[in-house]
Amino acid sequence: MDVTLDRAHRAWTRAELIKRLSDRLIGVGPLGLGLDGVLAWAPGANLIYSLGAGGLLIAEAVQVRASAVTLARMAAYIAANSAMTGVPVIGWAMDTLFPGHLMAAKALQKDIEARFGRPAQAPRARGFRFRPAAARA
Repeated sequence: MDVTLDRAHRAWTRAELIKRLSDRLIGVGPLGLGLDGVLAWAPGANLIYSLGAGGLLIAEAVQVRASAVTLARMAAYIAANSAMTGVPVIGWAMDTLFPGHLMAAKALQKDIEARFGRPAQAPRARGFRFRPAAARA
């Protein structure tokens, strides 16, 4: 069964939602805070959330037949993010700052964009982007 353009773009949009909920509900420059960071201070709840959100991302990747490299990268980000919760205080602080779900979601989105293109309704990247003077002219 082939993956349709519509299915791939739905996966891209779902990855965007998980990315924002987990790591970018509040954003200040390159830093963000989401449910994953807030729940990092609630042992047990964070692990459940982290594995659940990560599992949804992996399921989307499998359904759209993401490459093995993308799946491995996503799994590594999610595993690192979830493993931090086992270390009291220092691990929780690191988990608050480590955007594992965001990184996994971006990996999936890049895989989808490379094969199917970016969804038409996808939000444009925000923030400062350096462009040399020659490119601005």
